[in-house]
Amino acid sequence: MNKEQFQLFPIKTDINKLDHLSIGGCDTNELVKEFGTPLYIYDEFTLTEMCKNFSKEFKSRYPNTEIVYASKAFSNLSIFKILEHQGLGLDVVSGGELALAESINFPNKKIYFHGNNKTRKELKQALIYQVGKIVVDNFYELNLLNELAKDLKITQDITLRLSPGIDPHTHTYTTTGTLDSKFGFSLETGDAAKAFDTANRMSNLQLTGIHFHLGSPIFELEPYAVAIDKVLEFISKLELDNQKQNLLEFSPGGGFAIGYIEKELPPPISSYAETITKTLKDGCSKYGLAQPKLVIEPGRSIIGRAGIALYKTGSIKVIPNVRKYISVDGGMGDNIRPALYDSKYHAVVANRMSDTRKDIITIAGKFCESGDILVKDINMPIINPEDIIAIPASGAYNSAMSSNYNMNPRPPILLVNEGKAKLIRRGETYKDLIQYDIV
Repeated sequence: MNKEQFQLFPIKTDINKLDHLSIGGCDTNELVKEFGTPLYIYDEFTLTEMCKNFSKEFKSRYPNTEIVYASKAFSNLSIFKILEHQGLGLDVVSGGELALAESINFPNKKIYFHGNNKTRKELKQALIYQVGKIVVDNFYELNLLNELAKDLKITQDITLRLSPGIDPHTHTYTTTGTLDSKFGFSLETGDAAKAFDTANRMSNLQLTGIHFHLGSPIFELEPYAVAIDKVLEFISKLELDNQKQNLLEFSPGGGFAIGYIEKELPPPISSYAETITKTLKDGCSKYGLAQPKLVIEPGRSIIGRAGIALYKTGSIKVIPNVRKYISVDGGMGDNIRPALYDSKYHAVVANRMSDTRKDIITIAGKFCESGDILVKDINMPIINPEDIIAIPASGAYNSAMSSNYNMNPRPPILLVNEGKAKLIRRGETYKDLIQYDIV
């Protein structure tokens, strides 16, 4: 592999003496023998290094920064414990993610609860656990949350999610900060100003700041700068009861990109940090605002590179002058992203890493959909049945969005570090799939 390709894989990636792909000191071929395929592997060193890098790059430029992991990228008890040990907070978007955090007594004050349609049950769950912040998305939620807090005789800290109307130039399905979005209070329609006024009049809610999120994955820096300046200008012109709105917290969300293919590598974390912190400091100075606490919410960029997916090859179909299909034993059930977003991935033959590339193939999944394609038209060595295919950058949204389509069990997940592997989620069985049905 060249330098660019290595950047797609976990930091502790190597090729061992057997010409096998090694992750975290573990031979992937040996792990396949023990745990089978499909198999997901997370490198603990990469995960902790990404946490440290985010903290270092942002806090060195803006000390009053909180790094909060967007858990929708991948939620797991072992992962949450590592994140807590690294000092990160949690961004949760459902009662399920919150329940996972509760089960390990994750520090409640470091939890931010997001979502555009939190249910009454979820909001009550968050209030009882006394989460640090509830990020309010709409007027219905403002009123409902105040009612629930009043019933429980508590005052809840909130931030407001704004929609700044900035296009981050990413996939339509993962663009969230434009005018035509289900998320947030729009600056353009006047809802944002109205939301500030409404929130400040709520008896049991304490407005502490704002949040916005442009989308994901964002490879450009300019959208962050433009959106931050626009929101700060809006805040500076906002006067409620003849007083300027005081922001204690400011969050431009996350959405930072990772590399999926060698030709499209993202800016380094330092570049995101420099753009965001400089724009925030300059904007506060320009508009006469006190510098607030900065809250950053990386998800994919914390966990994505740490994970790889392993598959075994099976059937091979050659259509002369059209395409060569290599089918594997996983697919859209464990990685819906190519089918949903037309996402691109790199791939290697994990049991023959030094073989030269000389065949254009398409890696297809086993699911009964023509759209179940993992990697299209990639240059790889000649593939044989029972070869092991490794796809990097599989740590974010693969397992999180997995399903039991075609009644296929979801694969096991391992955490590797310094030559040791431990199971952090067992693979499902057919019994697991059947147990919820009632005759």
